[in-house]
Parts: sequence; C-alpha cells; structure tokens
Amino acid sequence: MIHKVETDLGGRPLIIECGKMAKQADGAVTVRYGDTIVLITVCASEEPREGIDYLPLMVDYREKTYAAGKIPGGFFKREGRPTEKEILSARLIDRPIRPLFQKGVIDDIQIVATVLSSDRENDSDILGSIGASSALAVSDVPFDGPIGIVRVGMVDGSFVINPTFPELENASLNLVVAGNGQRITTIEVHGQAVKEKEIVNALELALGEIGKLVELQKELRSLYGRPKRELHKIEVSPELRETVVDLAVGRVVIANSLQDIDERFVAIEKIKKELVEQLSEKYPDSEAKIGFVLEELISRDMRRRVIEEGKRLDNRQMDGLRSISCEVGILPRAHGSALFTRGQTQSLCAATLGTTVDEQKIENLAGESFKSFMLHYNFPPFSVGEVIPIRGPRRREVGHGALAEKALQSVIPSEDIFPYTIRIVSDILESNGSSSMAAVCGGSLCLMDAGVPIKSAVAGVAMGLVVEGEKQVILTDIAGAEDHYGDMDFKVAGTAEGITAIQLDTKVEGITLDTVEKALEQARENRLQILEVMSKTIEKPRGSISSYAPVVLRMEIPKSKIGEVIGPGGRVIRSLIEETGAEIEIKDDGKVTVVSHGEGSAELAMKKIEAIVEEVEVGKTYVGKVTRIMNFGAFVEILPGKEGLVHISQLAPHRVGKVTDEVSEGEEVTVKVVGVDEQGRINLSRKVLMAGGDQERHRPRDQNTRRYGKKR
Repeated sequence: MIHKVETDLGGRPLIIECGKMAKQADGAVTVRYGDTIVLITVCASEEPREGIDYLPLMVDYREKTYAAGKIPGGFFKREGRPTEKEILSARLIDRPIRPLFQKGVIDDIQIVATVLSSDRENDSDILGSIGASSALAVSDVPFDGPIGIVRVGMVDGSFVINPTFPELENASLNLVVAGNGQRITTIEVHGQAVKEKEIVNALELALGEIGKLVELQKELRSLYGRPKRELHKIEVSPELRETVVDLAVGRVVIANSLQDIDERFVAIEKIKKELVEQLSEKYPDSEAKIGFVLEELISRDMRRRVIEEGKRLDNRQMDGLRSISCEVGILPRAHGSALFTRGQTQSLCAATLGTTVDEQKIENLAGESFKSFMLHYNFPPFSVGEVIPIRGPRRREVGHGALAEKALQSVIPSEDIFPYTIRIVSDILESNGSSSMAAVCGGSLCLMDAGVPIKSAVAGVAMGLVVEGEKQVILTDIAGAEDHYGDMDFKVAGTAEGITAIQLDTKVEGITLDTVEKALEQARENRLQILEVMSKTIEKPRGSISSYAPVVLRMEIPKSKIGEVIGPGGRVIRSLIEETGAEIEIKDDGKVTVVSHGEGSAELAMKKIEAIVEEVEVGKTYVGKVTRIMNFGAFVEILPGKEGLVHISQLAPHRVGKVTDEVSEGEEVTVKVVGVDEQGRINLSRKVLMAGGDQERHRPRDQNTRRYGKKR
C-alpha cells in the first residue's frame, strides 16, 4: 500500500511517500520538494561483520543525469565515480544519523540516496538527509530517530527556509542544521563574517521547522512502519569484560598520563597486545572484543579527568590553546607558502596563482559553473605514523578540504580586483586533532604570502564537549583523543569580525542550543587569540605577487572596437601575441584579459591594445611611423591601424620640393592632428610643431602652376 504524508516547509509543500518504489529494501521512501525528487533506501545485512569494533555504515548519494534531462559527457556516456558534490552530500546524510545507531552494532548498513528529478532550484542534499531518516523510521532497522534537517539562508538581511539556488547566490549565510527539534546533531555553515548571535537566531528558527519534519516522519512510521529487529552487536561476556578491566584499568590510567601522543599510543598498543596474548588461550578470537573494552576504559578515564578533576590529557586548561608557531615563504618557488603548527598538528600550505584557463569546470544537475578558488586537503598516512597505500583522495579529505575552502572563500577578492585563479594545497604533515582548522590557518597565511589581497585573515579552532549526566564541559582546541572519546567536534572558523564556516558533529543524540551558544562564544575568544599569533608572522598581504606567478592584466574596450583588436581573420591579435609573447583573451562583452609569464610583455600588450582602440583626437600630438610616400605627401600611422596624411605643404615651414627630402618610409616622425573629415580621413601636420611652423610664409610664385602662371 502506498502512503504519503505532506507538510509545509518554507512556504512550499514537502511530500514523503513510501510503499511505491524499491519495496524489497528494508526501508524506502521518496521525498519531493518542488520538482526535485530523491529516492532513499536502507538495507542491513542479515549477518554481522566479524572482527570489527565500529559501525559499518555506508552512505551513497548519486545524481542521475536524466534527473535534469541530460546525457553524461565523456566517452562512456554513463555516470562514473562520485563527484565532489555527491561525496559532500553523502557525508551530509551520514553525519547526523551515525550517532543515532545503537552502540556496538556490527551489521553492515547501507543507505543509498538517488536523485530521480531535479528542478535546478531546490538542492537535493537536504531531501536526501530527510529521506534517510524517514527510510530508517519505516524500516525494521533500529534507529534512535527520526531527525529533521533544513537549510537557512540570510538573503537581504532576512532568514529564508530552504532557499533556492538563485537565492543562495546572494546569501550572506548558508546554514544547514539537523536535529530532533530540541537537540542539534549536525551544523554546517558558510557565511560572510556572520556574528555569533545571527547564527544562534538562525538555529532557533531552524529547530521549529525541524520539529515539523520529525512529526511528519512519526506520522509516516505510524502508517507504514515495520517492527524493529535485533541487530548483531559486539557481545562481550561479563567474565571477559571483568578480566580485561582488572588487568588493564590501572595501566590505562598511567598511559593516559603520558602527554606525548606517540608515547601514549605505544603504551596503549602494548597493553592491548599483551592482553590479547595473555587471554588468547581462554578467549580465542577475541581481539576485537578486548579492544572494544579497552577503548571503553580509555574513554572513561579521559572523561573522568575532565569532569571530576578538571584536567585534560595534556594538562591544558579547558579553554587553553596548544602552542602555535607560524612560518611563511618557506618554499622558494611556490607563489605563496606557510607552515602552521599547533601542538602536534602541522599543515604545510602552498598557494598557486593561475589564469582563467586554470578554473575548475563544475558540471552537475544545477548546471555548469566555474571555480576560481580551490583548496585541496591531503592527509598522508605518515602524518599519524601509519603505513597505508596512497590512492586518490578519500571522503574525509574531500570533506575537510571543502570545509577549509568555505572558511577562506568569503575573504577572497573579487575577480575584478584580483583576476587570478587560486589553488591552495594543504598537506597535513602531523596530526593530533583539528587538522582541518590548521589548514584554514595555514591557508590564510599562504594567501597573504602570495600577495593575494584577502579582506581579512582567517583562523579556525575545534571545540569539544564532555557530558556526564547533568555535568558538561566545553573544551578548546581539542586534540585527537578528545575528539575520539569526547561527545562533540565543533569546528569554527572566521575572521575578527565574524564566522565564515562551521562544522558540528556529535557522538551523542544531540546538544542543546544553549551549549552551541556557549561554544560559539568560547570559540570567538580563542579565534581572536590565534589571529593575534598569526599577525606576528605576517600582518597583511604582501604588496606584490611572486615573480614566478603569471602577470594578469585586465581592461574593457568598447564592443565596437573588438573587431579592430582581432583584425581580419585574427591578423591583428595574432600579431600582438607574436610581438609581445602574451596570451590575450577577448570576451563578447569587451572584457580583455592579458596574461604573460615574464616581465613587461603583458604591459606591452595592454599598451598596444589601448592604442588600437584609442580614438584620434584633433589637436593631439602623436609619434608615428611613415608607412607610404606619395607625390602629394606622406602617410603616417599614428595609432595601430590608423593612418593620416601629412600633405607636402604640412611637412615643413619652408617650401618642400620632394616629400623624400623631408621624410623616408619607416621613419618615426612627430605630427599633430589638425582635422578629421566627414569620411574619417585624418589630416596631420608636421610643420606646426616646428619652429616658425605656425606662421604663414610668403611662398614664391610657381611660374608653371595655373594659379601663379602668366596672365592670359
């Protein structure tokens, strides 16, 4: 039986339907908003995956090109590897629901969101997340939901629920929040230096809309929901648990007292290895279970220190930052470079300046676009002392790079001010937490080192949380263990004026708005401290770009002059390129871009183009070249493609017998424009610029002319 529920979301109907498609999945729904439709399915395996101690949840989001009436490009003409947009959308679906599964589940769970129709106005990522919660709600898979998710934009100073793509282009805030109506599980923000209070106001508005979505899913579940089944979990016998606790609890406390991450890791691994060896005879094939209990002990001790003793693993204060060091200009051939180190997390950032041909072409269901600013984040295995084959970027790397890119995007100058394509690469050389925020800080530093006139420096910090009963403690600049064993990873980046990016993930069933507000204020204070440290290394962008970077100059010419610059069959523009060595691009609107990879050639090309489009002014003096000699005068090119005639009588103050007595072909002469006739012919004078040339002299009578000949 088909069931359908509907609610108003942002002034438009949102419809969830189940029982029509993909009925063999454990749960399946379609979500419709406008003409955008997404099918979301949930399936869980019947058997557990043995030997693991984590939730094997897989989320895939795929956009079918037929959804927008397109055929895929390329040779194979079919959808291929997930695009960056698809990866980020899959992560947006994954992160809010992951903490809502039962602890210890080891059954494979797969959620697939497929975009079936796209109206190019409503983003399908939000629908995919709503659908994932809905599909889980009606399935037999246990899930502590449902949750809702909405996007809030600030357009012209007003909040808009689920803004369209055109509205988002002009939005100063793009906020996505997921939760159950009272608590928040996930936040994503891209903003233009937005104040903390505005973020809180947007969240408050969003929670009301989320509540409507939660009630809608509960209604659907009551109509179509299946009884929940039991999933397989890591089962640790009370006897094994007690044995591991007795043998390891004291050693874990000692290991957690080691402040160096490497020493702590070695100590923990030693404990685990010895426990497995010691218990292998009595408890064979229990390595994962022993590791599971050991993780619980480590987590319990770390949290106890924070809540009861007010101590962190590295003995910092709750609001204390790790030591920070910054260097710039460390790579001599890079256009800009920086090394940012915070504690045991280190990011090497390099900025490269390119031209419009280096822009990234983006093709998705919303249409075609181009990116002129990119940040790519790399997390090599050596950064955490591991040995793993290096393949392409993983989802985590794509997500962290996108977050750092959003954090810096709002301070990048407009194309009119700085006509360059900018690529930043952040290579994480060491990692002990908050590596994406290190990429933000290092990225800001290398932009200034590259001479990019960014509007303001940007810094980022990751906030953590430990909650035990009624007690909760917010942690500043969390290290890796505090992220892993804590309850929140709240990354906040921005300038001194406000927030440019946020990413919140929780490991509990959500946090309150009050906790978010406190964390934002604490992050603001810490951000200002980090910016102050960064300013001691480089306070503002360098006054010039690297000598190794291309020179990009721009100008605008009248549309009517485009043909003159290009010339018949492209003759003029080809000549300019050959003469100057510069690359020249002319758009239909008259915008001209000149690029050179050496000094002077771009400037020379610009001068020549300016000369081509320049209008001849009567009374103005020009230095030109004699192009042709005639009996009655000389033709002089005063501007590229513009010739004028110096009549023989205007060559000199004295009588000139032959034109070649005064000038020769190819000679440079200084002339003045004395007139332009109705047909556009230019009359020049050399005489008026010479001594006595402005006085009318008596010319001797020529006995052979009609005017001065014998009287008849």
